[in-house]
Amino acid sequence: MTKFTIKDLENLSGIKAHTIRIWEQRYSFLKPSRTNTNIRYYSNDDLKAILNISILNKYGYKISHINRMSVSDVQARVAELNIAGAPQERIVNELIQLMVDLDTAGFEKLIDKQIASGGIEKTIIRIIFPFFERIGILWQTGHINPAQEHLTTNIIRQKLIVGIDQAKSLIKVKRSFLLFLPEGEHHELGLLLVYYLLKRKGAEVFYIGANVPLKDAQFVAEIKKPDFVYIHLTSTSSGFNFQKFLTQTSEKISRSKIIVSGHITQDYKKALPKNVVFKHSLVELVEFISAL
Repeated sequence: MTKFTIKDLENLSGIKAHTIRIWEQRYSFLKPSRTNTNIRYYSNDDLKAILNISILNKYGYKISHINRMSVSDVQARVAELNIAGAPQERIVNELIQLMVDLDTAGFEKLIDKQIASGGIEKTIIRIIFPFFERIGILWQTGHINPAQEHLTTNIIRQKLIVGIDQAKSLIKVKRSFLLFLPEGEHHELGLLLVYYLLKRKGAEVFYIGANVPLKDAQFVAEIKKPDFVYIHLTSTSSGFNFQKFLTQTSEKISRSKIIVSGHITQDYKKALPKNVVFKHSLVELVEFISAL
């Protein structure tokens, strides 16, 4: 069983930790356990409960009403939600639940169903990217079992590679991109997502992948002379010096505009090198690519 902290539940559900604590005191749908040092932790079932409760509450159900429902009633009401935005959120929540249960068959079946009904691009933008953003914080904190991570990310990676291979654009954008991740960063889903979006836009992409020494990226940049370099940081090592990385990348690949995204950018307050910009969200990233 995976043990989740109250902060994990907040990040995955969007419900603030202090609200979760109040719900625990007043209602019976959450029953956290305690460690030997009296620190509360939550089970897979607790996570599933908070995900379902959060979406019902967001779309109009009062917590007191939800508390009187059985687990099956809650699940049925969630499945019935058809308000704009709710179906996509429900599917992302289902993927998270399938991930923690290691139900890879169900996980892949659900993604395939979305691709069959809406196409690969809509599935990537509306389902896969939001799922990726929600669980990325668990990779950073280590509050996810490596088996859960690898099994689900490999499925998504396969779908993205198929999507990239099939992606075509009727127009060509006169912009080129070098995509890579620094040494120690192995989570390439964010990079693959952007690769797909850029290819659909008609941009030229040089993809050199994860765990790349900066000197190798510099070598490719000097030959290909990309207009932009894109880097998405998901789970860097404890010894990773973000400021140093930005400075060195800016100096060694000085002729390109360097775009960096990922959770690590949210709390960075220092001045950026002149050729470095941050994209803090999927919306910012999609808007940038759409405007090329």
